[in-house]
Amino acid sequence: MIIVTGATGQLGRQIVERLLTRVPADRVGVSVRDPRKARAFAERGVRVREGSFTDAAGLANAFEGASQVLIVSVDKMGEECVEQHRTAIEAAVAAGARRILYTSQMGASALSHFQACRDHAATEDALRACGVPFTSLRNGFYATSAAHFLGHAVESGQLELPADGPFSWTAHADLAEAAAAILADEGRFDGPTPPLTGGQALTFDDIAGIATEITGRAVTRTTTPDDKFRDELVGQGVPAQRADQLLGIFAASRVGEFATVDPTLATLLGREPVTLSTVLREQLSHV
Repeated sequence: MIIVTGATGQLGRQIVERLLTRVPADRVGVSVRDPRKARAFAERGVRVREGSFTDAAGLANAFEGASQVLIVSVDKMGEECVEQHRTAIEAAVAAGARRILYTSQMGASALSHFQACRDHAATEDALRACGVPFTSLRNGFYATSAAHFLGHAVESGQLELPADGPFSWTAHADLAEAAAAILADEGRFDGPTPPLTGGQALTFDDIAGIATEITGRAVTRTTTPDDKFRDELVGQGVPAQRADQLLGIFAASRVGEFATVDPTLATLLGREPVTLSTVLREQLSHV
């Protein structure tokens, strides 16, 4: 039994979909906060159980009989995030899983400028200490984040963000396909994987050019000082801590934390990864 957490989220759902093309449905289970949202999986024969990273007892039931557990990282940052991951790791160990997998990120390091990468590093430390073989999927930077940062730039013609460095933007669909392949081939990677990245590292200057090409509307990249960017976010109601965390993305990129381009993802897929241009074309199709 392969258990996938967060199976109603953007990444988790796609992992389960692709896993079902590789293994029988009766070998797949999902742990979700709201089983009603996973009804379609249940109708296909997937075992659906309620599980939350804040409820150890619920996870014990959700992970029952697991040979492998894939922990999809939570959409939080800081100690709360790491504590929830630790709870899930402990539950997977208690359930007798032979291997624990975790969706980490390229650049995971205790010394990262980006809080999420420090959280991933702390979670990987917990995995190393748990006594069970693990695989940490060092995912490239999500390409959908580029579309998020574009915001209203296509309408305004101005992409105003702090100075940045290259990002190896990577499609959720490709990362889901890779995760499914690794789950179906247990033990293919032991410990952290190489960075699972797209084929190019691009800056927001590049993204402005891509957006211009796709929409036919000129988008100009302008650099905003870090302090001004932070103040603008806080002025829009973003909590100060969250604003600092978002600013950390740009600080990390400037020192090359997300610039690595690695062939491992292409090898897993058996093809070249989806390009950022393709993802943005889909995201901007309604503009």
